[in-house]
Amino acid sequence: MKKVCISGSGLFTPAESVSNDELVLAFNTYVERFNADNAEAIAAGSVTALAPSSTEFIYKASGIKARYTVDKAGVIDPDVMHPQIRPRANDEPSLMVEMGLVAARQALENAGRTAADIDAVLVACSNMQRPYPAMAVELQHFLGAGGYGYDMNVACASAAFGVQAAVDAVNSGSARAALVVSPEICTGHLNFRNRDCHFIFGDAATALLVEPLETATGAHRFEVLGTRMQTQFSNNIRNNFGFLNRSETPHRPWNDVLFAQEGRKVFKEVVPMVSDLLIAHLNALGIEPNSVKRFWLHQANLSMNQLIAKKVLGREPSIEEAPIILDEYANTSSAGSVIAFHKYHQDLRPGDVGVLCAFGAGYSAGSVVLRKL
Repeated sequence: MKKVCISGSGLFTPAESVSNDELVLAFNTYVERFNADNAEAIAAGSVTALAPSSTEFIYKASGIKARYTVDKAGVIDPDVMHPQIRPRANDEPSLMVEMGLVAARQALENAGRTAADIDAVLVACSNMQRPYPAMAVELQHFLGAGGYGYDMNVACASAAFGVQAAVDAVNSGSARAALVVSPEICTGHLNFRNRDCHFIFGDAATALLVEPLETATGAHRFEVLGTRMQTQFSNNIRNNFGFLNRSETPHRPWNDVLFAQEGRKVFKEVVPMVSDLLIAHLNALGIEPNSVKRFWLHQANLSMNQLIAKKVLGREPSIEEAPIILDEYANTSSAGSVIAFHKYHQDLRPGDVGVLCAFGAGYSAGSVVLRKL
């Protein structure tokens, strides 16, 4: 078995950011209109009045202050409340691929590699722009890489699962090097008219380059000491959008094909699942949790991240040990843990151990233990 490393990372951040104040203004305008338009039914008890949101509520519930989006105007327009995206012609790069290319090229540059060095492209994310042809094959084409590509979806854990698949490909010799690209347009499946979740998601794209340790030359290389994946079925985070929607009779309501979750149940069930996974994985590798210098955790909820790190360490984590990008980016699904890695790994010293961990719908969770070279 070859020793394998992550030799480069990349990040695409959309140009536009939406603050909590801007999001709340749009939401509360919608709420006021809805309640006014349905005043009689609300008074009669046949319709429930909507409650307004607030910046304080959002931050207390999540730790989020802002989020990037591919289209700010549509998101904050009370008459629209979703991103508006221009349809691309079939011979143009898809939006997800356009985002992914920026991150992929940055990862290659950071690793000192070119597209000619890549034999596998994995697009691993929560929602694909279309069923086929695969986003990964399109990205491979526009990147100019050889070999093969395929898409994979394990929701918010997709990037971690993608790393394991890339490690396996390099170990087996089916690829000299593999790119794991996670373009996430999470605002596209978010219900901005639901107070409980209208603030959760943002958009971004990340990339990681996986290659044999013996040939890697990047300045910031991390040996992959081990990967561990776990899934457990749950409906507490769900998205019912799919190709059979138009064939369902009767049709689902519009909001039943968007993101939905039972937040309290998710928190209660995912925290112990992920904590146990991390502790067991580190123990199997003979690594004391308190010797881990950094935990790059999935960025879904500030309290969730803090509690997971606390359970693993047996004490309160420092911000250096479990850095947060959630306040600026919000939940970017599979991209979140990789954004944390991309922004907060340069200060680690040779021999330092870090853990990239992603978790979410499925339930799904993935742990990648890394050592700085």
